[in-house]
Amino acid sequence: MSQAPKQKSPAQSNPLFELGKERLELIGKHADALMQGYLEGHVNELAFSQQALQKLLDSRILFYPEEQSLSLRPIVNELIASLTQDERKRQINTDVGEHLDQIDTRVQSLQVARQKGDYAASEHHMQLLTERVNDMTEQFRDAIDSLWHRLNTEFGFVSSLDDKILEIELAQRQLRRILDGFGIINFDDLIQLAGSDGALRKLLVSHLQARISEHSGSLLEVQKRLVLLMARFRQQQDRALLINRMSAFLRQHPNFQIGDYPNRSQVPAVVNQAQGISPQAFIALDRAQDSYALAELARAVPREPEQHSQSDKQTEGFAMAVQNLVATEQKQLAKDVEDFFIRVIESPEALSGVDYLAEQELPWEPEIWLFQIVAEHQGLPEQNKQSFMLEKDSAQQSRFNQLHIIQDITVGMRFFGDFQAAG
Repeated sequence: MSQAPKQKSPAQSNPLFELGKERLELIGKHADALMQGYLEGHVNELAFSQQALQKLLDSRILFYPEEQSLSLRPIVNELIASLTQDERKRQINTDVGEHLDQIDTRVQSLQVARQKGDYAASEHHMQLLTERVNDMTEQFRDAIDSLWHRLNTEFGFVSSLDDKILEIELAQRQLRRILDGFGIINFDDLIQLAGSDGALRKLLVSHLQARISEHSGSLLEVQKRLVLLMARFRQQQDRALLINRMSAFLRQHPNFQIGDYPNRSQVPAVVNQAQGISPQAFIALDRAQDSYALAELARAVPREPEQHSQSDKQTEGFAMAVQNLVATEQKQLAKDVEDFFIRVIESPEALSGVDYLAEQELPWEPEIWLFQIVAEHQGLPEQNKQSFMLEKDSAQQSRFNQLHIIQDITVGMRFFGDFQAAG
């Protein structure tokens, strides 16, 4: 008794099913040669028969670049890089505009099919629309995952510090492009596009907005980590440069000996970095001949008049109120300065403390405000402090002394904007 042939599913009835299956099997059949070509940058033609090579070419798996040897198609190369998390060749694609155009087209097709009462077509368009939205969100997720993988491995796919710094700069540019992609998505337009359709609103607004919000928070953390990692690599680069130069000098001068600089009267400026001693005067109480003059000076000092205070309880209450007021103002001042540093992190350019004070219409005196900025910067952990560049705009008070009055303070990220070259 013969068995009835197994009925095909709707997906298997699709003409693309057999074609896609054939080409996936073709990749699997020649996986060894294809992976060897991926790692070496070119594919060995002798690894295939003439018939197999022609199939791979017709299937758009391999191709012949101009004046080059046989190679993998870029899309296949990118697929392998994504599957293996090979950051050397992994690409970050954030073309949001194309996705939005496709979404708009699919929504219009869906609405037309529903107006005609074609439920099969409307279901098909809804499936394509869902796939397009998921493709866009997963594209963002893959890009952010790639950035996280590079951070967690500290860009281990390159060896030298110079290459690591260049990769960080590339990652920063890619991060900005992702943020620009977020800015292209206008949820007001998507709300209008979805109309009163609950399924469309859930897909285009609720689902998409939740994913974008999640990705934005992750990107902010990536940005902070990139800044800290760049600061550490820059510091290591400076130290490595000093060591390399000293090593080269010692190779050229093998008999070099460090001079006895503490016993020299003339010391090179690069070594003589000690600060000058500020002279201070004190009263010599052990000199009996000066006791009369000192007593006269002490008598000539005016005494403060005695003040008739109120009861101790009132005085204590007033002092407590003043103390609480000062503490409250100090907390508010610290919070305002913290908001200023947050603005610096988010800004691509350095910010002026005086300009920020006037822009935000804060009640603080400029002198108190600038002093608190300096104090907040000095109180940061050393590794975080290196992420900021702080410049003081000061003027000498008098040509007869070394007193400088700080007029403004400019703060920026060390590796962004105006300070990028200073790292």
